[in-house]
Amino acid sequence: MNNGRFPISLHILTLLARAKGELLPSDLIAGSINCNPVLVRKEISNLRNHGLIESKEGKNGGATLAKPAETILLADIYNAVKQSSLLGNSRNMPNPDCSVGKQINLHLDNLYAEVEGALIKKLQHISLDDFSSQFE
Repeated sequence: MNNGRFPISLHILTLLARAKGELLPSDLIAGSINCNPVLVRKEISNLRNHGLIESKEGKNGGATLAKPAETILLADIYNAVKQSSLLGNSRNMPNPDCSVGKQINLHLDNLYAEVEGALIKKLQHISLDDFSSQFE
């Protein structure tokens, strides 16, 4: 998940929460994030597929929250964008004849599950409204 999708999605959703139901076009959102509008549209599509936002195509289109910001938890956003291990995955196959190599992935998987569980537990206590209310 260390590819930046969580901060981009949280940025998008924070903008939408602060827009109070106004449709925001992807170009405006991309300007705030300072990234390509195509990337924003891709994340909007993913967030829409996860029921977090609604979007309308066309000249007067844009995106808005699909439900109140108070009901969207940061854990929901994390789960919507999660792709791989929080701490990364090994790019090579360890030596199965080595006492460490043959067991490392099992122990890493257990460690990662524990760490990710703690992260999700924390994110379950923070709503999008809580997060977006920090901004002036």
